[in-house]
Amino acid sequence: MTALSPRIAAFADRWPKLIALALGAVSATGFAPLNLWPLTLLALAGWMALVARSPRGWRTFGIGWAFGVGHFVVGLNWIATAFTYQAAMPAWLGWIAVVLLALYLAVYPALAAWGAWAVTKFVAAAKGVGRHVTPGTAAGGPAPTTPDKSPTAPVFAGATLSFILAFAAFWTLTEWLRSWVFTGFAWNPLGVTLVPTEVLAWFSVGIGTYGLAGVAIYLAGELTQFAQAWCSKSSNITTKMRIATVVTVLVIFVAAPWVRPEASETAKDGIPITVVQPNVGQQDKWVGAKADANFAKLARLTAPKDDTPRLILWPEAAVPDYLEAGYPLPYYDRSPAAARARLTALMNPGDLMLLGALKLELDKTGDVVGARNAVMTVHADGTLGPRYDKAHLVPYGEYLPLRPVLSAIGLSRLAPGDIDFWPGPGARTLDLGAFGRAGLQICYEIIFSGQVVDRDHRPDFIFNPSNDAWFGGWGPPQHLAQARLRAIEEGLPVIRATPTGISAVIDADGRVRESLPMHAAGRIDTIVPPAHAPTLFARHGNMLPVGFALLLLAAAIAFRRRGR
Repeated sequence: MTALSPRIAAFADRWPKLIALALGAVSATGFAPLNLWPLTLLALAGWMALVARSPRGWRTFGIGWAFGVGHFVVGLNWIATAFTYQAAMPAWLGWIAVVLLALYLAVYPALAAWGAWAVTKFVAAAKGVGRHVTPGTAAGGPAPTTPDKSPTAPVFAGATLSFILAFAAFWTLTEWLRSWVFTGFAWNPLGVTLVPTEVLAWFSVGIGTYGLAGVAIYLAGELTQFAQAWCSKSSNITTKMRIATVVTVLVIFVAAPWVRPEASETAKDGIPITVVQPNVGQQDKWVGAKADANFAKLARLTAPKDDTPRLILWPEAAVPDYLEAGYPLPYYDRSPAAARARLTALMNPGDLMLLGALKLELDKTGDVVGARNAVMTVHADGTLGPRYDKAHLVPYGEYLPLRPVLSAIGLSRLAPGDIDFWPGPGARTLDLGAFGRAGLQICYEIIFSGQVVDRDHRPDFIFNPSNDAWFGGWGPPQHLAQARLRAIEEGLPVIRATPTGISAVIDADGRVRESLPMHAAGRIDTIVPPAHAPTLFARHGNMLPVGFALLLLAAAIAFRRRGR
């Protein structure tokens, strides 16, 4: 290893961005459905070593950006599949969209890399180590005025504890920024790669998903320390203790799924539910000639098995019918009363149904000017109860940004129709009477950590109807993994209903109690798992990961000033 290190170092110095691009691609294999989280940590470790060796800030930013491009192109490959369902745009445009999105999202890892590099460099300079000190230079003695790029420089040199803590801090902060800048796109936060370890509750309940990402970065950074000690055959007792700690943590991660206690039995006096997955593909969903056949699939799977009152949960946009009166007649295929009668025919007298449906917005002249992606409540007598309108809309999916400009060059949104959806007011809890209080999050709203619950009106569970039918093979399992994180953070069960999978019942510890696989029709008849008391994160939200990141940053500066 020591003989190989100079050769690796020379190659890393010559092609750092190419290596970073490849490491970014490897790091994405830790996301579902592959779940190769050890590879993610190893790839992060290699990338951090590249950043630590970088002699200049702009080069550091480029290394971070290249890593991000590889990371997001692979992790978000399912987006290309969505374009195959939009006849107005060529399918090849899907991969262009994936790359363009990755080019933007890569800015956040680039900022994290540059921030860690800059803090380590500038704190060292302030201490008087030297004007051109790289993060790889020890802060306690004479430093070269130019970075050491000789073939004998260890490939892993530079990942000091100060550097690692700063990296974890800046990754946490930039991932939090990614969740709200330009309305936010928080898909695949790094912490979700640790879902298979089954120890997420130890971290995310206190520091949230973005803080969990900082933990992943810290562990990866310690792997660089391990590699550095191995290459240099270090006998430093502090280094050995840190390495032993990290190895112990990783062993716990691997062993946790095998030693964690089984989930307790769900109380029989809880809320009875029927979750329906009809297996209606995106290619059939909006075809008028198939509307009756699609409804028949839902009806067959919804029919009551006995006279027990239950809460029926259907997917997002489950029916094309408009359930409310007052819209222009051309929009109705059948009257609202007839549409609701089809639903109540499937219900017992005490049943209640939550289903995805559309609501139209009219101007003063009665013309349709917008729409709402909604979840509606239907009682067994056909009356409508409270409604939830989706707040976090998908750009280019549910509305077209800069519509006058983009529509003029032939672009359209992915969801069918020319009318843009309007956002709702945000997280809301619906009072369902005997069926408890339901928090609603439609489709990808569930990915926004800290934004899924009305904290002033805490629900008994979160209902997440979704349409993952156009998410390809990777999108649905990634969506499920992120829903599991929300359950753990908030201490609330999450119920997912989708048309093609993966529908699931997730308990408040993030365990999947029951689920239906992709591309299979079925139903789940069960009881909603009990909620936990509000977690620390449920009470304070994203103040915790941001505060955690600032503490890491302060520790990085303190350790650097002490020469560590």
